[in-house]
Amino acid sequence: MFERFTAAARTAVKAAVEHAERTGAGPVTEEHLLLALLDLEGTPSAAALDRLGVTARRDQVVAGLAEASRRAGLTRADAEALAGLGIDVAEIVSRVEAVHGTGALRGDRRFRRRFGGGRLTPEAKGVLERSLRVALGRGDRYIGDEHLLLALAARPGPVADVLAEQGATYGALERALAEGGEPGEGAVA
Repeated sequence: MFERFTAAARTAVKAAVEHAERTGAGPVTEEHLLLALLDLEGTPSAAALDRLGVTARRDQVVAGLAEASRRAGLTRADAEALAGLGIDVAEIVSRVEAVHGTGALRGDRRFRRRFGGGRLTPEAKGVLERSLRVALGRGDRYIGDEHLLLALAARPGPVADVLAEQGATYGALERALAEGGEPGEGAVA
């Protein structure tokens, strides 16, 4: 599958590995993939994120990802559903962190699979697989960084929540990508 990736998509995956290694986070997560996409310039995903103002609000994205990580990956909808049952996720997180330290619920030390020098969580691997389905669904014969971005937005979860909070839902991203240049600007290398 990696042979179908454009140069920009390969750069994004490698940058995600570097993000994980640099922060000592362990395996590459969906969060690392999003941060790597935010670092790109001159690509379809970078243009779409710029059009939606997400790039300019990078600090808010990083803060949203950190907060989701503290909640052990629970989405806001999960936390709200639990609140409806009388369970205060923020209180549980605070108590666990008081005893075990900040970030105790992150769970990003799981070993999974090697990919380009780094390990991928099953969720991150799923993004790569989903990006192929997104590309095929759009009639593309390559997997570009834009497909990675759409794959991140397509699956309900903390990363899609953070994107949606910034106005970057799947539909909004599709429209922003359609406003861009020709599809496949990052031709397969």
